[in-house]
Amino acid sequence: MAKRITQKDIRAVTTLFTARSWATRVSAIVVLALAAWAWWSESRASPGMLAAGYEVSGTVVGVADGDTITVLDADRRQYKLRLAFIDAPEKAQPFGAVAKQHLSDLIYRKTVTAEVIDVDRYQRGVALIRLDGVDINYAQVKAGLAWHYTRYADKQARDDFAAYDAALQAAREGRLGLWQQHGAEPPWDFRREQRAAR
Repeated sequence: MAKRITQKDIRAVTTLFTARSWATRVSAIVVLALAAWAWWSESRASPGMLAAGYEVSGTVVGVADGDTITVLDADRRQYKLRLAFIDAPEKAQPFGAVAKQHLSDLIYRKTVTAEVIDVDRYQRGVALIRLDGVDINYAQVKAGLAWHYTRYADKQARDDFAAYDAALQAAREGRLGLWQQHGAEPPWDFRREQRAAR
């Protein structure tokens, strides 16, 4: 996503070499310096610069847990992404490591497309992850390794909401993944308890 050369940039270069006064030449240098700075800043884009509606394609280079990944795009920029609409067990919870391994088996070192739905308070893109058209977020729920996180239901398509909910119920009834344990604790409750214990 390199910055395009604008008419203003071209005029600044022309002015730099053709202007008679030093003041005009200095102004042209300032315009060029600002354009160079903008290009440099854009080329060093960070995950915090993501916004809703942004799409990232790249290779998964890290899997932090059952719902957080790092993607490296073609310009070698890294994006930390949290899978939208799901919440997987924390690493310290039962099935936390299993959820992470399952996600890793699905997408690690593979090229995915991430549709950013939101940006969370940690500046991670909250995204719908697809591998060859397959909804990876849904796959985690279907395998019984994540909850359907309904907190952001207003941002999820109605059909997708119903599909995720049905996958959760099927996994629970089939005692898949974390549903093998009796009284599985949702990760949001686990996190709240951890914060209260500090």
